[in-house]
Amino acid sequence: MKPKVVLTHRVHAEVIELLAAYCEVIPNTTHESLPRDAILQRTKDAEAIMTFMPDSVDEAFLRACPRLRVVGCALKGYDNYDVDACTRHGVWITNVPDLLTIPTAELTIGLLIGLTRNVLAGDRFVRGGQFNGWRPALYGAGLTGKTLGIIGMGAVGQAIAQRLAGYEMRMLYADPLALPREKETQWNLERVELATLLAASDFVVPMVPYGDETLHMIGAGALAQMKMGAYLINTCRGSVVDEQAVVEALASGRLAGYAADVFEMEEWARPNRPHAIPQALLEDPEHTLFTPHIGSAVDSVRLEIELEAARNILQALRGETPQGAINRPQARKIA
Repeated sequence: MKPKVVLTHRVHAEVIELLAAYCEVIPNTTHESLPRDAILQRTKDAEAIMTFMPDSVDEAFLRACPRLRVVGCALKGYDNYDVDACTRHGVWITNVPDLLTIPTAELTIGLLIGLTRNVLAGDRFVRGGQFNGWRPALYGAGLTGKTLGIIGMGAVGQAIAQRLAGYEMRMLYADPLALPREKETQWNLERVELATLLAASDFVVPMVPYGDETLHMIGAGALAQMKMGAYLINTCRGSVVDEQAVVEALASGRLAGYAADVFEMEEWARPNRPHAIPQALLEDPEHTLFTPHIGSAVDSVRLEIELEAARNILQALRGETPQGAINRPQARKIA
């Protein structure tokens, strides 16, 4: 019998074709996330599962799926997954660390320009039949001559800096680790303390992973240190930003605008997460610009992410060490 693999979300046909040559594939043919009980029902006798951002795997999940040998995550961040529990149960857990970098950087820049140049307001103005030719209106903030601050200079932070290097901006970054001097010179980057970055930047872009140390890193205190009238763009993790504090900063004029592709309500592993985006943010289109977590939503990129997750699964099922392994199971399970 072929090993059974469950796909929790819709994937490209090429992914199913790749897996089907070796596995019995149980796909999700809808465009919706499966609820946890439906995933457990499908996975209780499965050897493998391909998961996505809304999913989580914990001790209870693993006990309910005793035949499971590999969790192939089609994502980069994996804090929704109990890696230690997977290791104890002899289950590989894998991720796809690199393919999201460039599309996330591109979207971040798109949100920065879209927010500061009033692109959404301009679209509404034209569609509303109010545009009869040029007039002085919708003045925004250009990038040339301004200061951008990137908090966290990992892969995505570097990709943003590299792409903005030609914009004649001053670019600051705050990170415990300094970049090589040649990269700082090439991209016109200056490493500073976080407080200096917040006080000097016209545009602030956090690019840090979510964890206890970064929960609400951009909260009331950090916002109070920012330059009056600065812009904040968040495409890393929702809970890095305190959305209620942003509401207050927008109301006071401390922030001129806020753009986000990620939201606190998406932090499924956070026990006290809010379950909705603050209504005050949704009702303020003049100062906000939002996208529905589409940082990696480039068709060719999503296909390659799914294919890499599938390759990780197949490697584990063949008894090999998966290329994207983030643990070393204590005891390999036998189907």
